[in-house]
Amino acid sequence: MRPRIRGGRTTVLAALLSLTLAAPIAAAQAQDAPSPGSTTGAARHAELPHQYEVTGPATRAERTALLATGVSIDEVHTRAVVITATRSQAATVHELGYALRKLPDPPGFATTAPHKPRVKDFPAGYANYHTYDEATKEIDALVAKYPEILSKQVIGTSHEGRNILALKLSKNVTKDEQEPEVLFTAHQHAREHLTVEMSLYLLKEFTSKYGSDSRVTKMLDSREIWIIPDLNPDGGEYDIASGQFRSWRKNRQPNAGSSGVGTDLNRNWDFKWGCCGGSSSSPSSETYRGKSPASAPEVQVVSKFVHGRNVGGKQQIKAAIDFHTYSELVLWPFGFTNDDTGPGMTQDDHDAFATIGKNMAATNGYTPEQSSDLYITDGSIDDWLWGDQKIFAYTFEMYPSSFGSGGFYPKDSVIPKETARNREAVLQLLETADCVYRAIGKEEQYCSGN
Repeated sequence: MRPRIRGGRTTVLAALLSLTLAAPIAAAQAQDAPSPGSTTGAARHAELPHQYEVTGPATRAERTALLATGVSIDEVHTRAVVITATRSQAATVHELGYALRKLPDPPGFATTAPHKPRVKDFPAGYANYHTYDEATKEIDALVAKYPEILSKQVIGTSHEGRNILALKLSKNVTKDEQEPEVLFTAHQHAREHLTVEMSLYLLKEFTSKYGSDSRVTKMLDSREIWIIPDLNPDGGEYDIASGQFRSWRKNRQPNAGSSGVGTDLNRNWDFKWGCCGGSSSSPSSETYRGKSPASAPEVQVVSKFVHGRNVGGKQQIKAAIDFHTYSELVLWPFGFTNDDTGPGMTQDDHDAFATIGKNMAATNGYTPEQSSDLYITDGSIDDWLWGDQKIFAYTFEMYPSSFGSGGFYPKDSVIPKETARNREAVLQLLETADCVYRAIGKEEQYCSGN
């Protein structure tokens, strides 16, 4: 996820007052510490990542430096951040001189051994979220019901062998027509389950409203829409496999020579990979970038798919949104540099990015900003989509706005409202995709030959 900067810490402090927090990190360490010789119970619990409020980091540079400890930053305030960290990573942050408080774990957080008999479903209060199998069945039912406008492709498999799907929506869905294409991706990070629901919402909305809603109908008549609903099915299933949340972020790919499992998919893309202090080389880190660019099979699959949409030297995909949670943001490239433009991006490119991003944010109430305004990231999908393929790619950080409103695990009652909340923004991007420079009044300069 990529959080927002706020003027104060009202939301988090309210959460701290309304929820009984643990003591500062030194006490939390003592509480979690195993008894001598113990390898069960509390010891296994201590290995799971937790969220902490960190008081002190106030600048982009300080937040970027904080990432070097191996944590992920989940939420940003003027002089505080919320991080996800293991106990040892939190201790390292404490050693840097920052004050930490452990935040309450989400409902149903796993407190037992990770190898208990598998339940493979969400905890109580989250039953309306879809498991991988449930989502696949719903997708298959939609394809069967709307074969004229919806098709399914298996574009590859995850590390554990689950199919990664690409759904195509278009009037003549079996034909590859010369129409602008738009890509929607979701669930790079395992614990961000609301993004899968966002994908399912778009599939249901576009199919059910075709022929009755004029804007939806026009878009399917004149665009080819691609939805990849689950980039990280292994991580998502692992996060809920015990019937309790594990706050898992990465995929489930083993790392040779390390007990640390998984790669952060959104630090593994082959553009400015590992260049700029925006990811970690440690396999135990929440932001481990992998052993090499696109070393994660899931990233390889989607990279190959996107490259396959380059026909005759021209990329057919014009725009994209990658859905994440949480913080309610609309973000655009670059993440690897503080510069507004960076290599390969002109001022007009930047202005089009910013204008479209702000227009979309005006419809859903999110905060629009360049990704690196918060801290540096490298190897992200948006930087790759633009830097490698010149696709106008955005990240949407969905509901909620803060840890205090549910963080990575909002209750399933919010799904209908928070997915529909992005309908207008998605339609705006689709309508703009034929000429993104129209947003800055330069359609004739850039698009007259299209």
